[in-house]
Amino acid sequence: MAQDIVLKVENLSTSFLFKRRTVPALRDVTFTLREGKTLALVGESGSGKSVTSLSILRLLSSPGQIVGGSILYRTRSGAVLDLAGASARTMRQVRGGEISMIFQEPMSSLNPLMRVGDQIGEMLTLHLGLRGAAMQTRVRELLELVEIPAAARRMWDYPHSMSGGMRQRVMIALALACNPRLLIADEPTTALDVTIQAQILRLMQRLQGELGMSILFITHDMGVVAEMADEVAVMYAGEVVEQGAVRPLFARPSHPYTTGLLASIPSAARGFAEDGTRLPLQAIPGSVPSPLDLPPGCTFAPRCASSEASCRETARLAPLGPDHLTRCWKMRQSA
Repeated sequence: MAQDIVLKVENLSTSFLFKRRTVPALRDVTFTLREGKTLALVGESGSGKSVTSLSILRLLSSPGQIVGGSILYRTRSGAVLDLAGASARTMRQVRGGEISMIFQEPMSSLNPLMRVGDQIGEMLTLHLGLRGAAMQTRVRELLELVEIPAAARRMWDYPHSMSGGMRQRVMIALALACNPRLLIADEPTTALDVTIQAQILRLMQRLQGELGMSILFITHDMGVVAEMADEVAVMYAGEVVEQGAVRPLFARPSHPYTTGLLASIPSAARGFAEDGTRLPLQAIPGSVPSPLDLPPGCTFAPRCASSEASCRETARLAPLGPDHLTRCWKMRQSA
């Protein structure tokens, strides 16, 4: 694994194993994240983004289980760990100490019975051994780092006494407590209004520049991807269907699903019909297939206007150009 790669996920497959049936949630997911960079995982709800993040941190609840592939992570010391097969003890050291995660809804992630300062302090004690005055000083510094006013007083507040934006800042402070090498942000601005969302995104960009961490950013918002990410991996039905640098991929999407996502974004530049009415938004017909009944070959074929009989054959992620991968064989053929 190259020295500048922090995380390399190869052929990751995750399933939910029931007595009578196995439900595949991820199939051969592959991507890399480089040091100090941001990789966005984007796709519709149900595409496998959150399951990917939970698989990386081994936080899947039963009956979820990693059934194939590897999750290679380079630690601060330079050692490479395969998190897919790491012991429970190793994962306890990695979570929070090396890799941290910001969840979608802070109110369901924070303990409502503990003051926010105590929750951050618990992380500092567990991983860094800080206690007493040293711990409280560090908690205050972290809250100031994420721009919470009157941090010395607010550290004694309970989560319910804070606004949604403040709670999300506390979640970021909690995630940054041990200066992680990798931060996983699972739709951290979904529950916030637009103004607060912009503030949180700017805060994350500033902290990334100051701390030099890598970010795996999970979202369904292509506008956030354009603002935050260096590279993007588009997921559909548990697979990565396209991956590449953000600007080239947005300018020339190669997979019909990526094209459909970009075309469905509201835009002031959308054209007008002959009678002067604005043309309607384009929509992708149909819905994401059930993992219990996946179509053969390309899983997007039933919703794709350009699909042919050959699209029912096995589709694999392959290079289209430098640092650009796609799962659409027709685009590779035309290129």
